[in-house]
Amino acid sequence: MIGNDWDQILEEEMNKPYFEELIEFVKKEYKEKTIYPKQTEIFNAFRFTPYANVKVVILGQDPYHGIGQAHGLSFSVPEGIPKPPSLINIFKELHDDLGCAIPSTGCLIPWTKEGILLLNAVLTVEKDKAASHSNHGWEQFTNAVIQKLNQKEDPIVFILWGSYARSKKSFITNPKHYIIESAHPSPFSAYNGFFGSKPFSKTNEFLIKNKKEPINWEIR
Repeated sequence: MIGNDWDQILEEEMNKPYFEELIEFVKKEYKEKTIYPKQTEIFNAFRFTPYANVKVVILGQDPYHGIGQAHGLSFSVPEGIPKPPSLINIFKELHDDLGCAIPSTGCLIPWTKEGILLLNAVLTVEKDKAASHSNHGWEQFTNAVIQKLNQKEDPIVFILWGSYARSKKSFITNPKHYIIESAHPSPFSAYNGFFGSKPFSKTNEFLIKNKKEPINWEIR
């Protein structure tokens, strides 16, 4: 389904009855409604960042629900789509933290090539209806993904923005990993602890300390 090592890692999970029911629900939704992202892009986070390459996880809640915004990567939008407010704030913090130029694009594919898994807890959504595909099985699946990542002996940085992402901390028990948490970058909460939290420099400091190549956060 994915085309890299995730297929083997998640094979058992994808054969469970709840996942088969979830896929049937999703197929029906795509036939009857406008659902994002495109069906071919649902598992893009896994396609772009193989399990063996994961150094950082940035956890989102569910896909953007506006036209053309979602493409299977948390917080990212395709080339040519205006940057959503949360992503604008992420880039502001990146600039303040590391001095990176604020990019013209909101497409975060370059980050995936650095080993960043841009994972949403829910992988599909109905047009203009936030959280419309919550509680249908996606959360069980992505909780299992987090648990599989937790089992890695290679240190991973988990970046958890906002109370929803922070609720996943209980799955990250391996002391080799590093959790960075703060308020969400949305305009409603960015000034309550996201701005000034320096997640990008903290990530690189941890990676360097663990003799790993730091992330090149610059997007051109």
